[in-house]
Amino acid sequence: MKLTDIDLNLLVVFDRLVQDGRVSRVAESLGLSQPAVSNALRRLRDLLDDELFLRTPAGMAPTPYALQLAEPVAQALRVLQGALNVRASFDPARSERCFTLAMTDVGEIYFLPVLMDALAREAPGVTLRCVQVADAALREDMAAGRVDLALGSLPQLQAGFFQQALFRQRYVALMREGHPLAARKPLTTAQYRQATHVRVVSANTGHGQVEAALERLGMARTVQLTVPHYVALGHVLGSTDLVATVPERFAERACAPFGLVARPLTLKLPSSTIAQLWHAHLHRDPGHQWLRGLVARRFGTAVAGAADTPAG
Repeated sequence: MKLTDIDLNLLVVFDRLVQDGRVSRVAESLGLSQPAVSNALRRLRDLLDDELFLRTPAGMAPTPYALQLAEPVAQALRVLQGALNVRASFDPARSERCFTLAMTDVGEIYFLPVLMDALAREAPGVTLRCVQVADAALREDMAAGRVDLALGSLPQLQAGFFQQALFRQRYVALMREGHPLAARKPLTTAQYRQATHVRVVSANTGHGQVEAALERLGMARTVQLTVPHYVALGHVLGSTDLVATVPERFAERACAPFGLVARPLTLKLPSSTIAQLWHAHLHRDPGHQWLRGLVARRFGTAVAGAADTPAG
């Protein structure tokens, strides 16, 4: 098949059907009628000689051939969109653009209050949508344009993406204000070992390096609770004598609301570099450049000090 045989708009409908799975949603997002979307799908089926999508109770399920086409089509459309808009202006005060950000629960706690305040002041029409960085499809979603920017310590994105370091942070011990160890500054190795701990297993993020470092140090701890994220730590620590090892920026946000204190450690734990990362097809997009500049101004430090560089 030649490119001249196919209408580009049909590929736009195909891409949205892969993402949304329902004709009604595709019609709404593209500003088309449902019969128009159905007609576009019929034309694609005839051109490609494949059903492409099968109707199921859960929506339109792509066929194996459609799945094979999905990523290349999405990539091509995003690259073309970026090329067409590369010289377009972006006025944050008037824009109604929605940016999708990937971050951990710690990132949501640390970044979002500041970002939402900044948007209210500078770009009241701009909206944010957040997704979890632990999603195994994050790389593909960023390459396909479904996620605009990732924030955090993200080893799975260290190759093939642009990144800008924002800040470095150490890990500290977090506990309630009246904890028996709260008066200790810093917490010694012996005191840390004797405490009863909450362990956070945050998949697909750089925070796993802490557990790896503790294992290398032969640090045996009494772990009474293991959780998959940080979001419940404030409530748990505020009402128990448990201790959690957390990034210091999370501790900054959690101490006052939950009556907690953070204590430095004498243990030689690695620090983490928090960065913003994005795919090459958005590198010159004016709106994306504005967003990255906003993040850098609000969260970047001279210590991190990196310019935009391709990772890996």
